[in-house]
Amino acid sequence: MDQDPVIDARALVEELFPQARWAVLAGSVITAHRTAGSDLEIVVLLPTGDPQAPHRDSRHFRGWPVESFVHDEQTLAHYLAKELRLRKPSLHRMVARSVVLVGDPSRWRAECDGALADGPAPLTAAEHDYARYGLTDLLDDLAHAVDPGEKTVIAATAWTAAAQQALAFDGRWAGNGKWLLRELRELDRGLADRWLAAFGDPEAIDAVAREVLDRAGGPLFDGFRAAGERPSG
Repeated sequence: MDQDPVIDARALVEELFPQARWAVLAGSVITAHRTAGSDLEIVVLLPTGDPQAPHRDSRHFRGWPVESFVHDEQTLAHYLAKELRLRKPSLHRMVARSVVLVGDPSRWRAECDGALADGPAPLTAAEHDYARYGLTDLLDDLAHAVDPGEKTVIAATAWTAAAQQALAFDGRWAGNGKWLLRELRELDRGLADRWLAAFGDPEAIDAVAREVLDRAGGPLFDGFRAAGERPSG
């Protein structure tokens, strides 16, 4: 597509959100990762209390697939805080690594950029043990699976979990899809390569997952204890 994504994204904002305080364009469409299928990822900040906030909107505009993430200050702050708790800063990345379409998002961009640089809160001792236990349990299931279908599903689950927990153990941001690989490559390119090569091979997946566990203190089963929740009221 030869169209300028910034021009078209700005036109969409002006058409749909003329009241916007600011709006930014993010995603692979403004990077070297752009492909023919890249969409316009637009974050829009509306005046406080605007009834349209918050919502997410998907549509096509001038031939582009568009994903709009629409907030006011209160809802944007809420969702950014939620991301920090979940360790998955998708909205932070969109705001911090973006092209300004209208208005002045500088305060929010600085806040999001700072949070990305700081990284997530360290795992608590309980969270660390739970992650070790969960990966250990998956590998035990993988080792003893006899049904080929179940073995395939367990291996796929353990493959994804190995990457997710490698990031968590090292105090890195989590990610889904392409961001899982990008974060893992940033953490350890060699590990990322071994992880990719293991896909679909239960024995190789076991080896990579055990490498991740060994870095975090090894497998954990005996002695694991997790406190439960007591209902309120």
